[in-house]
Amino acid sequence: MSGLAHIINPVQMAPTSDLGVAQAITFETMRTARKRASSVVDVELYAAAFREDRSAVPPDFLRTTDIERSLLDAGTFRRPRKLPLLKDVLHRLYEATDAEYLIYTNADIGLQPDFYVSVQRLIEAGHDALVINRRNIPRRYSQPSEIPQMYAAAGRPHPGWDCFVFPRAVFPHYDLGEIAIGIPRVGLALLANLMVHAVEFREVKRLHLTFHRGDDRRWIARSSADFAAHNTREVIALLRRLEAKHGPFSRQTPPGRFLFRKRLLGPLYETWVRGAAVLARRFSS
Repeated sequence: MSGLAHIINPVQMAPTSDLGVAQAITFETMRTARKRASSVVDVELYAAAFREDRSAVPPDFLRTTDIERSLLDAGTFRRPRKLPLLKDVLHRLYEATDAEYLIYTNADIGLQPDFYVSVQRLIEAGHDALVINRRNIPRRYSQPSEIPQMYAAAGRPHPGWDCFVFPRAVFPHYDLGEIAIGIPRVGLALLANLMVHAVEFREVKRLHLTFHRGDDRRWIARSSADFAAHNTREVIALLRRLEAKHGPFSRQTPPGRFLFRKRLLGPLYETWVRGAAVLARRFSS
């Protein structure tokens, strides 16, 4: 068995807050999926957190060394938020485990019971890098006791990227710049790295393996504009570096489409993206 190591970045929140509720669901679904996979693949569950968030890590999860840097070390922002840098979280997982494959998901992403079994089967089928797209289920589910209903909810497909599987051996070659977690374009940055370093990459769009409660798209708020601008600058720079090493991205790929539209529309691109997100949220509600 190859072994999987999965990391999330939990935050100390009130249990009744939206993220507090989501994290409790995430923890429980990770435990369930690991138990389901016990005869198929070894699964290690990790959490990386700031020192002040240590208490958010469940006792049955392996805690990495504390995260020390944050977005605030990479720039100045109107409303400072201490957000971790993606490469710091993933580097801690790389250092902590010898598992052949690493998994990263956002802390509010729930797993279906067969998640790890399905990931292992996809790896055995020859896919060495995976992005697994979630489905958005109704927000009304808010208790771990309702997880069976969450599993059964069909939900709606979501176009973004928040679940990644990749070989530990290639991680040292990843270029993640100063991309921060919790703001737009973090998924695009990691997706691009998986694509250029994989032998057989697959974006899994139609398997219902992960879920998320609701689809509030908080990143469209004007108060998040300078955070989004930071990640946008970082992702453009790292995509250009990846293209210089590996050749241009096709316009048929997400990184290629992003670069083409950004070059074509310039500053208007962000306005177009936000407008499309507002419309999508309105019609999905």
